[in-house]
Amino acid sequence: MPEILVQYEAEIWISIGETFTMVGVAILAAILLGLPVGTLLFLCRKGQILENRFVFSILNLFVNVIRSFPFLLLVVFLIPFTRLIIGTAIGTAAATVPLSIIAIAHYSRLVEQSLLDVPKGVLEAAVSMGASVKEVILKFLYVEARSGLILGLTTSIISFISYSTIMGVVGGGGIGDFAIRYGYQQFKTDLMIYMIIIMVILVQLIQFIGTTVSRISDKR
Repeated sequence: MPEILVQYEAEIWISIGETFTMVGVAILAAILLGLPVGTLLFLCRKGQILENRFVFSILNLFVNVIRSFPFLLLVVFLIPFTRLIIGTAIGTAAATVPLSIIAIAHYSRLVEQSLLDVPKGVLEAAVSMGASVKEVILKFLYVEARSGLILGLTTSIISFISYSTIMGVVGGGGIGDFAIRYGYQQFKTDLMIYMIIIMVILVQLIQFIGTTVSRISDKR
């Protein structure tokens, strides 16, 4: 192991843990809230079984507004809200708030797109068999779209990792913040390069796992 990595080993592990915390919370938000929001966006569209222009417009506006915000400005804009929820606007816990919000908007749009790829005949068959809305969602939509949903989540996770590198602005820490503070600002280019390598390996590993699981789950 290079000497500089040994020198900063403790700090590196702490920064990796902070990144995992931020990204982990974002993943939970994406699954628990982004998936239902994306599903509602699909079901409330014109011509779908829960067609509702008002609900669709509200959800669509929320997703579009959040996704159109430059993430750094979103982090700053949400500081009062973050302070209200967490009690502070500084630290790893506080950093999870804007990350979770962007995670919901990001993944919900990918969920909607995946569900739009489901053949219309599948829904028609489900409805003709008397399936409830819950059954249509769980036994037909999600089953048919599972490969796309997994790929969408994989893409989202990689984006969350990228977003997490910005969270040093609010003291969120993480690998990106470590690379800037200890590598760039202290002119330790080799340390910064090692951090970039760690990020690249992490992203490639996630992409490989996500692609593999998606391919296995695709029974078409």
